[in-house]
Amino acid sequence: MFGRFRYQTTDFEGEVFDGTVYPAPAYQELDDEYSLSAVTVLPPVLPSKIICVGLNYADHAKELNMPLPKNPILFLKPPTALLPDGGQIVCPKESRQVEYEAELAVIIGKAGKNIPIEKAFTHVAGYSCFNDVTARDLQKEDGQWTRAKSFDTFAPLGPFIVTPEELEQKNLDPNNLSIQTRIWEVGNEKSKRTGQNSNTSEFIFKIPDLIAFISNIMTLQKGDVIATGTPPGVGRLIPGECVEVEIKGVGCLKNTVI
Repeated sequence: MFGRFRYQTTDFEGEVFDGTVYPAPAYQELDDEYSLSAVTVLPPVLPSKIICVGLNYADHAKELNMPLPKNPILFLKPPTALLPDGGQIVCPKESRQVEYEAELAVIIGKAGKNIPIEKAFTHVAGYSCFNDVTARDLQKEDGQWTRAKSFDTFAPLGPFIVTPEELEQKNLDPNNLSIQTRIWEVGNEKSKRTGQNSNTSEFIFKIPDLIAFISNIMTLQKGDVIATGTPPGVGRLIPGECVEVEIKGVGCLKNTVI
Protein backbone atom coordinates (compact mmCIF):
# COMPACT_ATOMS: atom_id res chain seq x y z
CA MET A 1 0.00 0.00 0.00
CA PHE A 2 1.08 3.55 -0.54
CA GLY A 3 -0.30 7.01 0.08
CA ARG A 4 0.38 10.61 1.03
CA PHE A 5 1.20 11.86 4.50
CA ARG A 6 2.23 14.93 6.47
CA TYR A 7 4.96 15.02 9.07
CA GLN A 8 5.08 18.40 10.81
CA THR A 9 5.10 20.78 7.81
CA THR A 10 6.29 18.33 5.15
CA ASP A 11 3.90 16.48 2.85
CA PHE A 12 5.33 13.30 1.36
CA GLU A 13 4.52 10.07 -0.43
CA GLY A 14 5.36 6.73 1.06
CA GLU A 15 4.64 3.05 1.47
CA VAL A 16 2.69 1.63 4.38
CA PHE A 17 3.52 -1.73 5.91
CA ASP A 18 2.35 -3.13 9.24
CA GLY A 19 1.63 0.27 10.81
CA THR A 20 4.86 1.89 9.60
CA VAL A 21 5.24 4.54 6.88
CA TYR A 22 8.37 4.51 4.72
CA PRO A 23 8.90 7.81 2.84
CA ALA A 24 9.76 7.59 -0.85
CA PRO A 25 13.50 8.05 -1.61
CA ALA A 26 12.89 11.56 -2.98
CA TYR A 27 12.21 12.87 0.55
CA GLN A 28 15.78 12.73 1.80
CA GLU A 29 15.15 15.30 4.55
CA LEU A 30 12.84 12.87 6.35
CA ASP A 31 13.65 9.89 8.54
CA ASP A 32 13.67 6.42 7.02
CA GLU A 33 10.42 5.45 8.71
CA TYR A 34 7.59 6.77 10.89
CA SER A 35 4.90 5.17 12.93
CA LEU A 36 1.53 5.65 11.24
CA SER A 37 0.33 7.31 14.44
CA ALA A 38 3.08 9.95 14.13
CA VAL A 39 1.93 11.29 10.74
CA THR A 40 -1.24 12.81 9.33
CA VAL A 41 -2.89 10.77 6.60
CA LEU A 42 -3.72 12.84 3.50
CA PRO A 43 -5.77 11.90 0.42
CA PRO A 44 -3.54 9.32 -1.27
CA VAL A 45 -3.26 11.23 -4.58
CA LEU A 46 -3.60 14.76 -5.96
CA PRO A 47 -5.59 14.15 -9.17
CA SER A 48 -6.10 16.59 -12.01
CA LYS A 49 -9.70 15.31 -12.08
CA ILE A 50 -12.08 12.90 -10.40
CA ILE A 51 -14.19 11.11 -12.99
CA CYS A 52 -17.31 9.51 -11.56
CA VAL A 53 -19.57 6.91 -13.12
CA GLY A 54 -23.32 6.98 -12.52
CA LEU A 55 -25.58 3.91 -12.46
CA ASN A 56 -22.88 1.29 -12.92
CA TYR A 57 -24.28 -1.51 -10.73
CA ALA A 58 -26.92 -3.83 -12.15
CA ASP A 59 -28.47 -4.32 -8.71
CA HIS A 60 -28.68 -0.54 -8.24
CA ALA A 61 -30.42 -0.14 -11.60
CA LYS A 62 -32.87 -2.84 -10.53
CA GLU A 63 -33.45 -1.05 -7.21
CA LEU A 64 -34.29 2.17 -9.10
CA ASN A 65 -36.32 0.30 -11.74
CA MET A 66 -34.18 1.87 -14.44
CA PRO A 67 -32.92 0.34 -17.70
CA LEU A 68 -29.23 -0.45 -17.97
CA PRO A 69 -27.34 2.39 -19.67
CA LYS A 70 -25.89 1.76 -23.12
CA ASN A 71 -22.74 3.74 -22.29
CA PRO A 72 -21.16 4.82 -19.01
CA ILE A 73 -22.79 7.89 -17.47
CA LEU A 74 -20.02 10.30 -16.49
CA PHE A 75 -19.69 13.37 -14.30
CA LEU A 76 -16.78 15.14 -12.61
CA LYS A 77 -15.93 16.12 -9.07
CA PRO A 78 -13.33 18.82 -8.38
CA PRO A 79 -10.12 17.89 -6.55
CA THR A 80 -11.04 20.55 -3.97
CA ALA A 81 -13.74 18.14 -2.72
CA LEU A 82 -11.13 15.60 -1.60
CA LEU A 83 -11.17 14.51 2.04
CA PRO A 84 -8.76 12.07 3.71
CA ASP A 85 -9.59 9.12 5.90
CA GLY A 86 -10.56 10.47 9.31
CA GLY A 87 -11.64 13.85 7.95
CA GLN A 88 -14.99 15.49 8.59
CA ILE A 89 -17.74 15.57 5.96
CA VAL A 90 -19.37 18.99 6.24
CA CYS A 91 -23.10 19.12 5.50
CA PRO A 92 -23.71 22.45 3.73
CA LYS A 93 -26.48 24.74 4.92
CA GLU A 94 -27.94 24.68 1.38
CA SER A 95 -28.89 21.01 1.66
CA ARG A 96 -31.28 19.04 3.84
CA GLN A 97 -30.44 15.65 2.35
CA VAL A 98 -26.76 14.71 2.21
CA GLU A 99 -26.19 11.06 1.28
CA TYR A 100 -23.35 8.53 1.10
CA GLU A 101 -22.36 6.49 -1.96
CA ALA A 102 -19.68 3.82 -1.50
CA GLU A 103 -17.45 3.29 -4.54
CA LEU A 104 -14.29 1.53 -5.66
CA ALA A 105 -11.77 4.11 -6.88
CA VAL A 106 -9.34 3.29 -9.68
CA ILE A 107 -6.13 5.31 -9.50
CA ILE A 108 -4.41 6.00 -12.81
CA GLY A 109 -0.68 5.32 -12.75
CA LYS A 110 0.28 6.08 -16.34
CA ALA A 111 -1.15 8.82 -18.55
CA GLY A 112 -3.00 7.79 -21.67
CA LYS A 113 -5.39 8.77 -24.43
CA ASN A 114 -7.52 6.36 -26.50
CA ILE A 115 -6.40 3.44 -24.35
CA PRO A 116 -7.39 0.03 -25.80
CA ILE A 117 -9.43 -2.19 -23.49
CA GLU A 118 -6.77 -4.89 -23.59
CA LYS A 119 -4.13 -2.44 -22.29
CA ALA A 120 -6.32 -0.68 -19.73
CA PHE A 121 -4.92 -2.41 -16.65
CA THR A 122 -1.37 -1.31 -17.57
CA HIS A 123 -2.49 2.23 -16.76
CA VAL A 124 -3.73 1.37 -13.24
CA ALA A 125 -1.58 2.27 -10.24
CA GLY A 126 -4.01 0.78 -7.75
CA TYR A 127 -7.34 0.97 -5.97
CA SER A 128 -8.82 2.83 -3.04
CA CYS A 129 -12.12 3.44 -1.24
CA PHE A 130 -14.25 6.40 -2.27
CA ASN A 131 -17.42 8.01 -0.93
CA ASP A 132 -19.34 10.01 -3.53
CA VAL A 133 -21.08 12.27 -1.01
CA THR A 134 -24.11 13.89 -2.63
CA ALA A 135 -26.63 16.60 -1.71
CA ARG A 136 -29.54 14.64 -3.12
CA ASP A 137 -32.11 17.42 -2.81
CA LEU A 138 -29.88 19.82 -4.76
CA GLN A 139 -29.25 17.16 -7.40
CA LYS A 140 -33.00 16.87 -7.96
CA GLU A 141 -33.53 20.62 -7.79
CA ASP A 142 -30.82 21.50 -10.31
CA GLY A 143 -31.50 18.73 -12.80
CA GLN A 144 -27.74 18.28 -13.20
CA TRP A 145 -25.18 17.14 -10.68
CA THR A 146 -22.34 19.61 -10.40
CA ARG A 147 -23.46 21.58 -7.34
CA ALA A 148 -24.77 18.53 -5.50
CA LYS A 149 -21.51 16.62 -5.92
CA SER A 150 -18.88 19.31 -5.59
CA PHE A 151 -18.97 20.80 -2.09
CA ASP A 152 -15.69 20.76 -0.19
CA THR A 153 -15.30 17.44 1.73
CA PHE A 154 -17.70 15.63 -0.66
CA ALA A 155 -15.00 13.28 -2.04
CA PRO A 156 -13.54 11.18 0.80
CA LEU A 157 -10.77 8.98 -0.61
CA GLY A 158 -8.43 6.50 1.05
CA PRO A 159 -7.04 5.63 3.38
CA PHE A 160 -4.34 4.27 1.06
CA ILE A 161 -3.85 2.84 -2.43
CA VAL A 162 -3.59 -0.93 -2.83
CA THR A 163 -1.59 -2.00 -5.86
CA PRO A 164 -2.84 -4.50 -8.45
CA GLU A 165 -0.02 -6.82 -7.37
CA GLU A 166 -1.25 -6.77 -3.76
CA LEU A 167 -4.75 -7.74 -4.86
CA GLU A 168 -3.34 -10.47 -7.07
CA GLN A 169 -1.32 -11.88 -4.16
CA LYS A 170 -4.62 -12.22 -2.27
CA ASN A 171 -6.26 -13.85 -5.30
CA LEU A 172 -8.67 -10.93 -5.53
CA ASP A 173 -10.16 -9.48 -8.70
CA PRO A 174 -11.09 -5.75 -8.64
CA ASN A 175 -14.17 -6.65 -10.68
CA ASN A 176 -15.28 -9.04 -7.92
CA LEU A 177 -14.88 -7.39 -4.50
CA SER A 178 -17.42 -7.07 -1.70
CA ILE A 179 -18.31 -3.46 -0.89
CA GLN A 180 -20.18 -2.17 2.16
CA THR A 181 -21.23 1.07 3.83
CA ARG A 182 -21.81 1.21 7.57
CA ILE A 183 -23.16 4.14 9.56
CA TRP A 184 -23.44 4.77 13.29
CA GLU A 185 -23.74 7.50 15.90
CA VAL A 186 -20.35 8.76 17.06
CA GLY A 187 -19.59 7.12 20.39
CA ASN A 188 -22.34 4.52 20.03
CA GLU A 189 -20.99 1.47 18.18
CA LYS A 190 -24.16 -0.46 19.06
CA SER A 191 -26.09 1.79 16.66
CA LYS A 192 -23.98 0.61 13.69
CA ARG A 193 -26.08 -0.41 10.69
CA THR A 194 -25.27 -1.55 7.16
CA GLY A 195 -26.43 0.81 4.43
CA GLN A 196 -24.93 -0.82 1.34
CA ASN A 197 -23.84 -4.41 0.81
CA SER A 198 -22.94 -5.54 -2.69
CA ASN A 199 -20.08 -6.66 -4.91
CA THR A 200 -18.21 -5.09 -7.81
CA SER A 201 -19.21 -8.17 -9.83
CA GLU A 202 -22.44 -6.18 -10.30
CA PHE A 203 -20.57 -3.67 -12.48
CA ILE A 204 -22.40 -2.97 -15.73
CA PHE A 205 -19.18 -1.61 -17.23
CA LYS A 206 -16.01 -3.33 -15.99
CA ILE A 207 -12.85 -1.40 -15.17
CA PRO A 208 -11.12 -1.87 -18.57
CA ASP A 209 -14.29 -0.74 -20.36
CA LEU A 210 -14.42 2.41 -18.22
CA ILE A 211 -10.78 3.29 -18.80
CA ALA A 212 -11.10 2.82 -22.55
CA PHE A 213 -14.37 4.78 -22.75
CA ILE A 214 -13.18 7.68 -20.61
CA SER A 215 -9.76 7.96 -22.27
CA ASN A 216 -11.46 8.28 -25.65
CA ILE A 217 -13.07 11.47 -24.30
CA MET A 218 -10.34 12.97 -22.15
CA THR A 219 -6.67 12.29 -21.52
CA LEU A 220 -6.16 10.43 -18.28
CA GLN A 221 -3.27 11.81 -16.25
CA LYS A 222 -1.18 10.05 -13.64
CA GLY A 223 -3.00 10.34 -10.33
CA ASP A 224 -6.47 10.79 -11.81
CA VAL A 225 -9.28 9.01 -10.00
CA ILE A 226 -12.09 7.02 -11.60
CA ALA A 227 -14.94 6.40 -9.15
CA THR A 228 -16.68 3.35 -10.56
CA GLY A 229 -20.26 3.86 -9.35
CA THR A 230 -22.26 2.90 -6.28
CA PRO A 231 -24.39 -0.13 -5.39
CA PRO A 232 -27.96 -0.05 -4.00
CA GLY A 233 -28.76 1.14 -0.51
CA VAL A 234 -27.55 4.75 -0.60
CA GLY A 235 -28.84 6.70 2.35
CA ARG A 236 -28.76 9.83 4.40
CA LEU A 237 -25.85 11.23 6.42
CA ILE A 238 -26.68 13.11 9.60
CA PRO A 239 -24.30 15.33 11.60
CA GLY A 240 -23.02 13.42 14.60
CA GLU A 241 -22.68 10.17 12.65
CA CYS A 242 -19.69 8.22 11.40
CA VAL A 243 -19.68 6.54 7.99
CA GLU A 244 -17.28 3.92 6.69
CA VAL A 245 -16.79 2.41 3.26
CA GLU A 246 -15.12 -0.99 3.31
CA ILE A 247 -13.99 -2.88 0.20
CA LYS A 248 -12.50 -6.34 0.53
CA GLY A 249 -8.74 -6.27 0.04
CA VAL A 250 -8.69 -2.52 -0.51
CA GLY A 251 -9.35 -1.01 2.90
CA CYS A 252 -11.79 0.84 5.11
CA LEU A 253 -12.42 4.57 4.69
CA LYS A 254 -13.93 6.21 7.77
CA ASN A 255 -15.24 9.77 8.18
CA THR A 256 -17.39 11.67 10.65
CA VAL A 257 -20.23 13.98 9.63
CA ILE A 258 -20.70 17.51 10.96
